Order: sequence, then C-alpha cells, then structure tokens
Amino acid sequence: MNRRITLFLIIFSLFALVKISAKDKFTLVIDAGHGGKDVGALGAFSNEKDINLNVALAFGRLVEDNLPDVKVIYTRKTDVFIPLKSRAEIANRAKADLFISVHTNSVPPTKTPPQGFQVYTLGMHRAKDNLDVAMRENSVISLEKGYERTYEGFDPKSSESYIMFEILQSGNMEKSVELARLIQRSVCSKANRNDKGVHQAGFLVLRET
Repeated sequence: MNRRITLFLIIFSLFALVKISAKDKFTLVIDAGHGGKDVGALGAFSNEKDINLNVALAFGRLVEDNLPDVKVIYTRKTDVFIPLKSRAEIANRAKADLFISVHTNSVPPTKTPPQGFQVYTLGMHRAKDNLDVAMRENSVISLEKGYERTYEGFDPKSSESYIMFEILQSGNMEKSVELARLIQRSVCSKANRNDKGVHQAGFLVLRET
C-alpha cells in the first residue's frame, strides 16, 4: 500500500536553558532521523530519511545565518546509517544545550490525509499512540550489531522495557515540555501547520543524551 508522508515530528532533549551571548555560545545539535540502510517511513514517492535530512540541513542553515552565536552540529549531513547511541554521544561530547531530532510520519492515503506538526520530548507515554511512535522509532536499534548489549537488554518491542521512563523526571524534562510548547505554537502559527500537539514518550536517543 502506498503511504503518504504528511506529518512532521520533532523530538528533542533539552540539556539546559542558557542565555545566548557572544561570550557563551549556545550549542545546538540537529539530528536528521534515520539514514543509510534505515529508510524510516516509506511514502509513495519519497523516503523519510531523505526528507529528514533536507529539513535538518535547511533548519541548520537558517540558524547559522540568523543566530551567529549558536554553534550548530549535525549528527549526519549525508545519507549514512548512524546508531542511536552514536547520535546521543555526538551531543554529549559537544556538551550540547539542545538536541533536536527531525522525523516524519506516514499515514495511509485518504481523501483528506491528516497534515500537521508535532513535538515529542522524553517522558512517560500517557497514550498508546505515543508508545507506538516510540516503539517504531526505537526499533531501528535492531539494525545494529550487538544492540542487546549496547542498550543493556532494552527490547524496543516490549512494553515492559518502557517502564523505566515512568521514573525519569528532572528539571530539564519540565523545561523541555515548556520549550516544546513554544516551538509547537511558533511553527504552527508562522508556517500555518495544523497543531498536532506536544507529547511525551520513551525515545532511546533522548534517554542516552
């Protein structure tokens, strides 16, 4: 069945909210989801990995052109496969202030396909749909050799593996939700996108940052 890619999904981890100044650079890591052998969602005429990369690079250029005090780092700038843990390590080594991962959802074709924009942050998935999204995105680790050891027995297909996210609470998580709401409102308003809301779910790439 052909599927249409219509929903932009951004997941991010907030390390710290700091004031951007010439003396203290703000480090932003932009992660284009999927890549290489991991194509992500399949559309009728496009693959998620390619859309994610184009959006991530365009977003990065926009930041670089307008915010010279922000240091932009990309997890990938070409069509390559990068393990989730390696993506997080790039952000950790850079001591990033903000980690943004760009993803795109797909839906079956309908006469009026849903379109819009949504943001996810790390946290407890309070709805089954949120858990389904996290499971789908985390399943990419099965493409990594020895992933059971790398992720300490985490099974992306088992709901029991996600219990840990119920106890993940921190000040940064609260700030992440606050910033997510600001991003959601801004993008939906300025880009005229349907508001699909801010959600929380257990994304491995965010847990590792």
